[in-house]
Amino acid sequence: MAEPAAFAQRDDASDRALRPRRLSDFTGQRAVTRNLALAVAAALQRKEQLDHVLLSGPPGLGKTTLAHILAAEMGAEIKETAGPLLERPGDLAGVLSGLKPGAVLFIDEIHSLKRVVEEYLYSAMEDFRITIQLGEGANSQTLTLNLPPFTLVGATTREGSLSPPFRSRFAIRERLDLYSAEELSTILTRSAALLGVESDADGLLLIAQRSRGTARYANNHLRRIRDLAQVHHGNRISTPVAVEGLAMLGVDGAGLTELDRRILHCLARHRRPVGLKTIAVTVGEEETTIEDLYEPFLIQSGFITKTPTGRQLMTAGYKHLGLAPSDPEPLGNQERIGF
Repeated sequence: MAEPAAFAQRDDASDRALRPRRLSDFTGQRAVTRNLALAVAAALQRKEQLDHVLLSGPPGLGKTTLAHILAAEMGAEIKETAGPLLERPGDLAGVLSGLKPGAVLFIDEIHSLKRVVEEYLYSAMEDFRITIQLGEGANSQTLTLNLPPFTLVGATTREGSLSPPFRSRFAIRERLDLYSAEELSTILTRSAALLGVESDADGLLLIAQRSRGTARYANNHLRRIRDLAQVHHGNRISTPVAVEGLAMLGVDGAGLTELDRRILHCLARHRRPVGLKTIAVTVGEEETTIEDLYEPFLIQSGFITKTPTGRQLMTAGYKHLGLAPSDPEPLGNQERIGF
């Protein structure tokens, strides 16, 4: 039997296989892809590297995919890292010194960069050079290292966490928004063909409607439902197969998962604004995970709202739980989430 790591590698390879390779193949985000295509065409005409790019928006919308597409469109090498991995200026210097001329450096979670590392990027982005301090105290020396021209592509779910001086150094700043069900259905049609599974348009649309406006969720749901279709339904995803598969995944009619519903039940019990820390303790999840992965969709769907004193359940949230704002939270739900 294959080890878990082997399955993880297969999943990663499957994810990469589903990613579009060119801007013309990228579904949705039309304003973003239009602006990026123009910037790439202009840079190629001038025979210059692409200006630095900042991509922001909720997770799973295609920021990493777009970084790879930009490198491919420019015919450039891409090197990937993440903000939490660059703890010291020396870590960044090692990455920058290994870049080839015209390369794309992709930094995911760029908002996580420590301020000293962020400031170290200023001269690299503007002047393509870095100054390294050798030694400490009175005997310390500095070494200036010239870098080949490169393009920094940063991805963030928290653009507001970047300092204004850092953010201003990105000449191209684009925000990705949640996809429509129709756009996700188009993405799923392409993915189903790549995965070698037959599908009905209605079945894929149902998966799209329950994928929280996020391409990553849609493709993840598709891959798991593909397994169900392959084993039990002749390798074809129809509407009943999609319904069965989504139920097995715990995804309800609004696209909410078990943890989404636990958040709603927590707010239903309190019936007043609740702090993020309280919600995190109640549902057993990290605050940042709730804020970055779950809240955006719950807010955009009108289930909850953010107030100066915390998160509060809206009428649509009560309705989704089968409650009225004046109803008490059923005891069964209180027991299930630890009350």
